[in-house]
Amino acid sequence: MNTQKLSISLPQQQYEFIKHYQSEHHYKSRSEVIKDALQLLQLSTLEACYREANQEIDDSFDTTHSDGLAEDETW
Repeated sequence: MNTQKLSISLPQQQYEFIKHYQSEHHYKSRSEVIKDALQLLQLSTLEACYREANQEIDDSFDTTHSDGLAEDETW
């Protein structure tokens, strides 16, 4: 896996939370905690996009009328 190094600045409270979470959940590094948090954020964003797209679906597409076949072509 290709990785990039990133330096970030966090408020003390968030830094302490990451350290505590790392210890409590037996993560090897703070980077793993942040990586998992980012994956959850990505998943949340993706789910929101799917919900929005689902609202745009036209219910009439669920109803077919002979799938475009002429009446004498259906069984």
